Amino acid sequence: MERSAIIVAGGSGRRMGAAIPKQFLLLQGEPLLFHTLRAFHAFDPHMPLVLVLPADHHTTWEDLCAQHEFEVPHTLVAGGAERFHSTLEGLNSVLHDGLVAVHDGVRPLVSPALIARCFNAAMVRGAAIPVVPIPSSVRRVEGSTSHAVDRSALRAVQTPQCFKVDLLREAFELPYDPAFTDEATLVERLGVNIQLVDGEDHNIKVTTPFDLEVAELVLGGRG
Repeated sequence: MERSAIIVAGGSGRRMGAAIPKQFLLLQGEPLLFHTLRAFHAFDPHMPLVLVLPADHHTTWEDLCAQHEFEVPHTLVAGGAERFHSTLEGLNSVLHDGLVAVHDGVRPLVSPALIARCFNAAMVRGAAIPVVPIPSSVRRVEGSTSHAVDRSALRAVQTPQCFKVDLLREAFELPYDPAFTDEATLVERLGVNIQLVDGEDHNIKVTTPFDLEVAELVLGGRG
């Protein structure tokens, strides 16, 4: 079955406190986003990769690719106002009816093994996402009060989120809802059961300077 991956990278870097978007910050001497694309290329060098960036970041991206001689093949498309619209733009560039993965551009530590688990589960169940247990105690805050929540029934969601292409296309025909947080949320509204697969603790989303330090350590250890 044919496969594609959509890498969504529309962050501004506000929480990072950086002057440039976080996906362009250097990780092991290269833009963070290079590592993300390489992870999917390592999983399957023949799989089409679609990179979604805001239109005003395209020149910066092309300059970085030239500067660092980055040669992983990919299709660059312009993102929309929200993640919903950006993912849809990426989906419009998928030219088959097989499987598609949607991945956060700032999760550069994703492993080929995790990508494979998600694709394999989606092939069987139609929709699959990686999740990890929540290690810390959790409380629900309601106004000025709060109460403990049983964390054993909770999971933190990661990417890549993988789907059969026709299923994801059908989901994106639904009206846009600001409550949309990820692709699984949208697909679930079709009445589809989302298959959960084991995620990976190191598959972090780099949103703060501390996250970037962790990613440096993990990649340094791999090297």
